Amino acid sequence: MGVLSALPIVSAGNLCCCLWVVSGGLVAAYVLQQSSAAPISAGDGALVGLLAGLCGAVVQLVISIPIDLLMAPMERAMAGRLFDLAQNMSPEMRDWVDRFSRPGEPLTFALIALRRLIFFFIMLCIGAAFSTAGGLIGAVIFAKKTPPAGGTIDVPAS
Repeated sequence: MGVLSALPIVSAGNLCCCLWVVSGGLVAAYVLQQSSAAPISAGDGALVGLLAGLCGAVVQLVISIPIDLLMAPMERAMAGRLFDLAQNMSPEMRDWVDRFSRPGEPLTFALIALRRLIFFFIMLCIGAAFSTAGGLIGAVIFAKKTPPAGGTIDVPAS
């Protein structure tokens, strides 16, 4: 689910109660239950959801950096057009925008990396919490039913 959280437009699904993060925990609990003969406990679901959230944050960081580098020129051009339309911008603000919107500026990569690292730590915390909740919900939803406890039936030998 880290891939879905890294894609530019698709990542908006996380605005809806961290949809991709919670669904990552749900999928992890489902996969764990399918690989286990016995029903998984709520603790197992929570643990696998936590691990899914931590892995998802790392995947999202690795995928989003190249995407940000590809999207940066478009973002700079769009910001430049918006600031050209703003007639009442102060000269100091216009100078600041011009300084950070020059193509090929080495500071641009540093700003992208810093933004990504800050967002990574935020996703690490939030993703861990919400994917743990998703794993917990998944453990309850996907738990295999145990047969009712009862006596054994003896079949007489013929």
